[in-house]
Amino acid sequence: MGVGKSTVGRMLAERLGVGYRDTDDDIVAEQGRAIAEIFVDEGEAAFRAIEKRAVRTALTGHDGVLALGGGAILDADTRGLLAGQRVAYLSMDVEEAVKRTGLNAARPLLAVNPRKQWRELMEARRHLYEEVATAVVPTDGRTPEEVTQAALDALELKEA
Repeated sequence: MGVGKSTVGRMLAERLGVGYRDTDDDIVAEQGRAIAEIFVDEGEAAFRAIEKRAVRTALTGHDGVLALGGGAILDADTRGLLAGQRVAYLSMDVEEAVKRTGLNAARPLLAVNPRKQWRELMEARRHLYEEVATAVVPTDGRTPEEVTQAALDALELKEA
């Protein structure tokens, strides 16, 4: 959350000369409501099922840069679909997250005690991000341009 996946994803797509797609945007467009509303109205399990379908659809129908929501990797089938793909895990620590988002944005999983919940989420997810990642790209203290270049280098991608 707040790591810059949308910004960096768009910049990567532009520099590679390919399309950009974000599964969170796909979900909002399909459902006609914000992700936070889906969490509140239907719960996390229902959202994760919607997210799983969105990721599968995007991976089979898109050849460019694809940004996934932070919880997409919780699903074992999704992790399996990511195997063999070039995947960049954009990492950051909690202090950087506070700087970037203030941890007060509309984040349903951070509603109470955001710093503590952010740390707990990362402790639970970090190993899964690392499992699917071809490259880990630290974002702390870096501009989006620097992160984009680091991702290109780490994934050994050439610009268009």
